[in-house]
Amino acid sequence: MREKKNIPDKEKNLTEGSILSSLVNLAVPIILANALQSMYQLIDTFWLGRLGANAVAAVSLSFPILFLILSLGAGLTLAGSVIVAQAKGAKNQRNVNYSSSQTVFVIFFLSILLSIITYFVAEPLMKLVGAGPEILSDSVIYFKYSSFGFMFLFMFFVFQSLMRGIGNVWLPMYIVLGTVLLNLALDPLFIFGFGSFEGLGVAGAALASVITQGISALVGFFILLKGKRGIKVKFSQMKWDFEWTKRMFSLGIPSSLEQSARAGAMTMLVVLVTGFGSEVVAAYGIGVRVLSLIVIPALGFSIATTTLVGQNVGARQIKRAEKVGNLSAKIAFFGLTSVGLLLFVFAEPITAFFVPNDPQVIKDSALFIKIMAPSFGVLGLQQVMNGVFNGAGFTQVSLLISIFSLWMIRFPVAFLLSNNTSLDEVGLWWSFPISNVLAAAVGFIYYKSGHWKSMLIKRRYLLNNK
Repeated sequence: MREKKNIPDKEKNLTEGSILSSLVNLAVPIILANALQSMYQLIDTFWLGRLGANAVAAVSLSFPILFLILSLGAGLTLAGSVIVAQAKGAKNQRNVNYSSSQTVFVIFFLSILLSIITYFVAEPLMKLVGAGPEILSDSVIYFKYSSFGFMFLFMFFVFQSLMRGIGNVWLPMYIVLGTVLLNLALDPLFIFGFGSFEGLGVAGAALASVITQGISALVGFFILLKGKRGIKVKFSQMKWDFEWTKRMFSLGIPSSLEQSARAGAMTMLVVLVTGFGSEVVAAYGIGVRVLSLIVIPALGFSIATTTLVGQNVGARQIKRAEKVGNLSAKIAFFGLTSVGLLLFVFAEPITAFFVPNDPQVIKDSALFIKIMAPSFGVLGLQQVMNGVFNGAGFTQVSLLISIFSLWMIRFPVAFLLSNNTSLDEVGLWWSFPISNVLAAAVGFIYYKSGHWKSMLIKRRYLLNNK
């Protein structure tokens, strides 16, 4: 018989009470934490912009490849979060702790493996995405330094995802806040130097991030070991459980592939962008970083939706899970549409903040943002739909929608418009809103069809009749 224990009262029960209150209480700290994490890249861009457009371009080339590699670990941590959320919804604390220990164990070894591989293939990868001789050296150095931090970054991903799975979302946010403030101080020190300490340039930005990521990982792991925040991991449970690992991979691989599809599409777009010169690469890098910060509310509501839907599915409250999806979709769509309008108006001042002395880069980046901004609402809608499907355990659906959006729409449209029309690089910018609209439409139509609910009911029936 399944052992059940009361889960600590420190984490609010998300299977009852006001859905709006639960959603907001989860989403706000997640949004803040994600915004703060994006500050790593934005802080790097701000200080490197003082070195010139080539420094920004070097880091811009590294970013999509780094994201591609990190996507594998991020997808598996999402799987751990979903399993933990459903265990908490079922009030099975033993399974919460065991699943958390297994997640830490699997991700730790994966991160070590990826760190070793990426360090030695840094230069071929940078050449593959089209790094020119003027930025090749800096892009390789930045990538190699960043690879050292994969273990720390993955471990903090685990901590953050597990805490979110049980609804404890404020603690990770506080840790991220502390490390971002530290990075804010370390970045200019390591990039430019101070006194007798000689700056490291582009490498200094990566080193500052690795140090702060290491601190956050150690703090998070210590909290999990202590077991006073709703989850207690144990070394005795960190051994290969192939059945559990199989379940984790069945949930996590589609999510990893989804994020890999996103990163791969970003990488291919970078290949297209590099054909227009380093100024356009810098403009693209700034635009994507500003975009990543602005769409964080969509990702925040998506993750909050995953947690809420996961816990309610675990508690067998499918109708309540659907209500979560409906409300979250409305908030994300109307909220991000408003943000998009503001960003459209203030596009040039925002881009000038990053590269104040390069009018052409400012102009190109501002145009990129203005073209994307009106589609932010549908981008938010798509992310929330993914959150519903992930929380319900159907990560394959999110994968298929992402492949459709990025590989069947965005990249082909970007290639055709930039290479076969007079739009040139502006054709790349237009591929973003076109793919956002079509992907949101597909996800929303599937959600409203109710097929995902039927599958949940069928799954529950099969489990009850085993």
